Amino acid sequence: MPNVYEGNGEAATAGRFAIVVSRFNQSITSRLLDGAVQTLVARGVADDRIDVAWTPGAFEIPTVANQLAACGRYAAVICLGAVIHGETPHDQHINRAVSSALCEIGVHYGLPVLFGILTCDTLEQAVARSGGQAATTGKDGSDVHLGNKGVDCAHAALEMIDLMAKLPKE
Repeated sequence: MPNVYEGNGEAATAGRFAIVVSRFNQSITSRLLDGAVQTLVARGVADDRIDVAWTPGAFEIPTVANQLAACGRYAAVICLGAVIHGETPHDQHINRAVSSALCEIGVHYGLPVLFGILTCDTLEQAVARSGGQAATTGKDGSDVHLGNKGVDCAHAALEMIDLMAKLPKE
């Protein structure tokens, strides 16, 4: 029988959490932030163990996430933003750069770096993905609904921290 490693996101860790959030589209991103913080606190993370860093826009998120990951103080870095398609393909360039950079930061530091950047075509889509209810994981369930990506990222951060603690070390 194979060895199986799974994380449990139900219990809080003893570590600190960093949340990097974009001020651009703040009516959306503040809802993502609220969802993430409420989820962490509900899982037993003391609010004084949650540090929030605001960036001007989504493009600046990786720079701040990298510095926070490098300092070694955090168990996870949750990145939240909203990039909404406009009249030009500018959003595609932002989304590609941010997603690649955040992936590289997580791999480089061996740290959960969560991608909570909404990449929507319309404001309505962004509003639907920053609501109060957690989304169904995946799109293949019978009760699929939109929710709050901040909530989803907080759950994923807790699960990843637990999983990474269980994995073999070098």
